Amino acid sequence: MLHNYANLSKILSLLLIGFFWVQHSFAQQTSISGKVTEADTKDPLIGVNILVKGRVMGTVTDMEGNFRLSVNQAPPLTLVFSMVGFATQEVEITQENVSGLSIALAEQSFLGQEVVVSASRVEESILQSPVTVEKMDILAIRETASDSYYKAIANLKGVDVTSSSINFQILNARGFNSTGNTRFVQLTDGMDTQAPALNFPIGNLNGPSELDVESVEFIPGAASALYGPNAFNGILLVNSKSPFDYQGLSAFYKQGFNHFNGRPGEPSAPQPMYEGAIRYAHAFNNKLAFKISASFLEATDWHGTDATDLNREAQGSLPFNPGENQVHVFGDEVSNNIGLLRNVAAIQTQANALGLGGYISSIPDQVVSRTGYEERYLVDYGAKNYKFNGALHYRINDRSELSYTINYGAGTSVYTGAQRYSLNNFNITQHKLELKGDNYFLRAYTTRENSGDSYIADLLGVNINDSWKNNSAWFGEYTLNYMGALAQQQVAPGAMGNPAQQAMAHQFARQQADVGRYLPGSQQFEQATSQIRSQVIPQGALFNDQSQMNMVEGQYNFKNEIQFMDLLAGGSYRIYDLRSNGTIFADVEGNDITIQEIGAFVQGAKRVVNDKLKITGSLRYDKNENFEGQFSPRISGVWTEGNSNFRASFQTGFRMPTTQGQHIDLNVVSARLIGGLPFYREKYNIFENSFSLASVQRYAAAVGAGASPVDPAATALLQRVESLPDLRPEQVRSTEVGYKGLLNNNRLLIDMAYYYNVYNDFITQTAVRKAPGPVFPGAALNTDQGAINAVNAPTLLTPVTIPGQENTFQTYTNIVDREVRAHGAVIGLTYNLPKNYTISGNYNFNRLITEFEEGFISDFNTPEHKTNIMFGNRKLTQKLGFNVAYRYQTGFRWESSFAQGDVPEFHNVDAQVSYRLKNIKSIVKLGGSNIFNNRYILNFGGPTIGAIYYLSITFDELLN
Repeated sequence: MLHNYANLSKILSLLLIGFFWVQHSFAQQTSISGKVTEADTKDPLIGVNILVKGRVMGTVTDMEGNFRLSVNQAPPLTLVFSMVGFATQEVEITQENVSGLSIALAEQSFLGQEVVVSASRVEESILQSPVTVEKMDILAIRETASDSYYKAIANLKGVDVTSSSINFQILNARGFNSTGNTRFVQLTDGMDTQAPALNFPIGNLNGPSELDVESVEFIPGAASALYGPNAFNGILLVNSKSPFDYQGLSAFYKQGFNHFNGRPGEPSAPQPMYEGAIRYAHAFNNKLAFKISASFLEATDWHGTDATDLNREAQGSLPFNPGENQVHVFGDEVSNNIGLLRNVAAIQTQANALGLGGYISSIPDQVVSRTGYEERYLVDYGAKNYKFNGALHYRINDRSELSYTINYGAGTSVYTGAQRYSLNNFNITQHKLELKGDNYFLRAYTTRENSGDSYIADLLGVNINDSWKNNSAWFGEYTLNYMGALAQQQVAPGAMGNPAQQAMAHQFARQQADVGRYLPGSQQFEQATSQIRSQVIPQGALFNDQSQMNMVEGQYNFKNEIQFMDLLAGGSYRIYDLRSNGTIFADVEGNDITIQEIGAFVQGAKRVVNDKLKITGSLRYDKNENFEGQFSPRISGVWTEGNSNFRASFQTGFRMPTTQGQHIDLNVVSARLIGGLPFYREKYNIFENSFSLASVQRYAAAVGAGASPVDPAATALLQRVESLPDLRPEQVRSTEVGYKGLLNNNRLLIDMAYYYNVYNDFITQTAVRKAPGPVFPGAALNTDQGAINAVNAPTLLTPVTIPGQENTFQTYTNIVDREVRAHGAVIGLTYNLPKNYTISGNYNFNRLITEFEEGFISDFNTPEHKTNIMFGNRKLTQKLGFNVAYRYQTGFRWESSFAQGDVPEFHNVDAQVSYRLKNIKSIVKLGGSNIFNNRYILNFGGPTIGAIYYLSITFDELLN
């Protein structure tokens, strides 16, 4: 059988080679040469793309504007001349040999002429797209006022951005935002940029530099019908430059500064930022081409300085909270209800030996936390990003092109997930092999991540504390010194003392318990930090992850076979190979974890009513091995009347539970995160004597306010959890209507849309806390149940954080008893003013209609109102240009597994002035992001962001 298979493979290979040779040898050739100039100045245009329509064959103009092209096709054929900023021309060639062809391209000032592929996976006018599409071209990328093109995406209509680090931004649309957005898909040259262990895009950490980006397309809303799982809230397509179309050398260097007017806990002086990139591409006879590019960024990261107490309900009547858990302080997550120590024999013995036995009953039911360390002492704020991108392209013939691509990114950053993660010396690599033509593609790629020296900052703080004094000893010393302080204040034995006396006792107790504490900067602190960062979880804080994702997908357009309608079909296969070695997942040796997914789609489109109405329908099916298959239909219609386009669509989308949602098994100090699959719930028996964490927090607040832990009124607040819905995919039904059109002699572009989303089986997270034995909510004190409560109920006041002994579990589940609804609207205006001035703006509205039950995280995390206004002129003179962008958003509530709190409203302004040095083919740009240094946060628990000022110079051999 294998012998026959080998022979068949050889025969097929020979036939394929013969086919290509015959086609190349006997096809009639057409030769064309000529020159392209600018219509007004008559100057030659460098780097104009010249493509044979319907084929992959083409060339570009040289430094003098000249071109030469040979095509294996008899006339007639059509050449397409295009360049960003100029009107595209199509020229029909009717002779076999054409020389001296003269083409004059005119600058294009009209709006809405862009061509996009993201909305329907085929080229179409952006005006006639069936859904909202935003696009940035080369000029928009080059002229952005932000300090990077990726951050400038925030100015597009419908985009929401969160930031965990100066080099780590996450995009979203239409609500349910997060610092790790698993509802949004980002593709770079067709490759999904998600990190396999995280299941969300990692921003631009391994994407192309701005020198190599041709365009960016953004679609808000469900796109699962074409792009599959998790294209739920939107999709971003980053398209890099082809080495055939963009040749030559380009480079840039940017010098910036941040951290102006530093606040406490931040650098006291401005910090330098360094960024640079270089790109080179070359084509050989329009058959073989390559490109290589490299870039680097180094900066002092934004600092996390939020001192908000996440455990403030435990403060009670005291002037401060002995059990505080500050957002950006780590180690203080470890807490204990010291009232539980009243029944510990060792405490009783030591108290009696010290003559404090009478004060045992004076120990309050007060949650006390260990003294933590500020984030700046635990997190590496030396942000770095080093990237290498390369590609080799070979045109097999005029209709097929084969390419290999590599994208590599490495560096240091900070990520806010369930905790703050210091991503040190991580790297992620993608390899892609692709065969494509004018009407098809077939690609295979792999994504491989390596966590490097990355670690959990929270766990580092906890383990440092444990290294100099374990928790049992520390809380024991604290409690004994608390009793001693009451005695020194002459509080009667057995009495609680007044709030002032209790406060003084807590201060003294902490001071004594902290004797021997490693101070930041000390040799002991540095040695402990180094040791813990070098040990893998759970002994240390280090990740050890080398997870992979492998993908094969293809698409075919039947435009050459079917003329009466447009027909498109495609399919995909994906496999996740989780390799965290037990530091994220339960993938310890002998328990390999893989997840397989398959999918296929078909799409048809037809123009009717004198081509005024275009109807498009698509259907996709996807199957994950752990869940039932999902169908995703979409239907849309676009009515075109002159330059006005009215659109309506109904589509469904879905998202699979993430790799972590299925398989995570990680102690994050405050809880153990576990996957939603039945195995993990059974492994930890999470429904035995379990109560919702939300009800436990109400119970703790009552005790903190003075109630006894066994008071029936207090225990009645506890809500038992005996089961949760089985984890399953989430679905959305999205209805959208919109308008896009040109007015005022094509100088005013209007784009508006309204959407209404209905979610079923909404994926959420919830937490439970287990007691060591039964607890009977509301049981009377003088009953057997009340006596049992006296033993078990107080234990719910304290999270047990020791790995393997945790009492708090956070897991993934679905809301199955009702639908979740949200809606919103956007409107965007762009106006071309006289003398090359352009003003544009957009308004975005998003609102969650459904209220969530207490204890379930909605993750809507989106401002209700947001506005962007841009004003600029890229040709104020022949050498000078400028751009200004203003952004405003209202405050909103942020909910996540890391922290919950309010994000205040903010305003900021980005601006830049550019100057063209034509004799050295360079542009100098002076600018800044948030130029007025208005400090703000994008997500609760994220860093505080200030101003960045920069000066850059960009050289481009093809600059006209």
